Amino acid sequence: MNTQAQTITFTTENGTTTEPTTTETTITEPKTSDKTLFEQKEASVRSYCRNFPTVFTKAQSATLTDEEGREYIDFLAGAGVMNYGHNNPVIKKAVMDYMLEDGIVQGLDLYTTAKYDFMDTLYKVILEPRGMDYKVTFPGPTGTNAVETALKIARLKTGRQNVIAFTNAFHGMTQGSLALTGNKSKREGAGMPLSGVTRMPFEGYMGEDFDTAAYMDKILGDASGGVDAPAAIIVETIQAEGGLNVATTKWLQDLAKVAKKHGALFIIDDIQVGCGRTGTFFSFEEAGITPDIICLSKSIGGMGLPMSLLLLAPELDVLKPGQHNGTFRGNNLAFVAAKAALDLWQDAEFEKEIKAKSAIVRSYLKSLIKDFPKAGAHLRGRGMLLGISFDDAKIASKISEAAFKRGLVIETSGAEDQVLKLLPPLTITERELVKGLAILKAAMLDVLDPHTTKTTAKKTVRIAKPANDDMVTKTTTITTTKKTTNSDEVIRMAIPTYQAAQQSQELTEHLF
Repeated sequence: MNTQAQTITFTTENGTTTEPTTTETTITEPKTSDKTLFEQKEASVRSYCRNFPTVFTKAQSATLTDEEGREYIDFLAGAGVMNYGHNNPVIKKAVMDYMLEDGIVQGLDLYTTAKYDFMDTLYKVILEPRGMDYKVTFPGPTGTNAVETALKIARLKTGRQNVIAFTNAFHGMTQGSLALTGNKSKREGAGMPLSGVTRMPFEGYMGEDFDTAAYMDKILGDASGGVDAPAAIIVETIQAEGGLNVATTKWLQDLAKVAKKHGALFIIDDIQVGCGRTGTFFSFEEAGITPDIICLSKSIGGMGLPMSLLLLAPELDVLKPGQHNGTFRGNNLAFVAAKAALDLWQDAEFEKEIKAKSAIVRSYLKSLIKDFPKAGAHLRGRGMLLGISFDDAKIASKISEAAFKRGLVIETSGAEDQVLKLLPPLTITERELVKGLAILKAAMLDVLDPHTTKTTAKKTVRIAKPANDDMVTKTTTITTTKKTTNSDEVIRMAIPTYQAAQQSQELTEHLF
């Protein structure tokens, strides 16, 4: 076992510094004996547990704990489900109080007080202040349920079959959603041809100088273009699973115009990048567009409880009673949790804090990239969905593995898993955020060979008691001189304080 002290000093824009924040990271090999049941009896399709092979027992805020008591900073957040943190005390209390009162848990689509309270809050806190006029429907518990329902509505409304989706898109794993998805491996899992979709290049796919929205407009307007008139155009404003590809405001605006011009519904899949992930509740707010349909899931459930919904333009309420249903579309515990989560948005400071944390992470990642000039690293993403793309696709996975050994859960994304993807809870504490970034730097040092400079490193050495193997709480600090190629170095990275980030006039530029 190798324990290391990592130090980060926050530096404000005027050059003053705060007291250094020191965290310890320990390299350990995960316990293996208790995973036999999973490995022998759970189907081989499992995936996340292969990258993070330990048995977790509890979680709070952005910290996971395994059965050995080891803590991990969570930069995965349930693939975007835990925007409000694990076991958020406000949301958890609302759910527990509801259960203690014997509130109805399973309601199908019956009228319940839990559903009423959620819908009332959704309209008063989120939709009405934004001038949004939508009907809401609850199609089922998962994101792919929302996407499948959106496809049904688009095809019924327009009488057309074709739907336009984009390169590197991900919209779900059921047949219709999978037809929209670009990833080859996931598509092959369907075991049958996937049809009804025309693939178009996402912004930047053909290079920075190629206008893919104009290309689409040209193809759709050409009687010999060979593309059937679409029922809908569906897009993610940030392709989270596709490699953190960000659509610009202008491209989204142009895309909305193309859809309207050619009689197609414009669908925004905000399942992973909505609910505050980009700094505003909806990811497309800065673009000033009005989608015909909005798909929400993941963090809409408040604390990991399964839930999805569609927001529909009123004229799109075309499904007859029972034409789409699902047993678990009435998850009342999710309604209660979701209502409590939406209440957080009534405080303007909540949104400001998200943007401040985003500025901190963006600044830190920029500095990391500069520290590894030969790594072929590039900043990706927006808001609190940021990452580093590597020219050598293998690097991201190696860093993810090294980070896990040090106590950080962070995944990769992209067609070749070439992007190291940061997806922490929006409510992550300053201590957790600093510790996670420190571990990330240490993991990169484990894998990469940065430029060489001398620095002073502090090691914290834990001393075992003579009578047993327990570690005493007293530590001894040793100062040595090493090169930055050694991951035991002290990490001193200048990143803004929360206060500086909140006051930064460049914040909007950073995020949008």
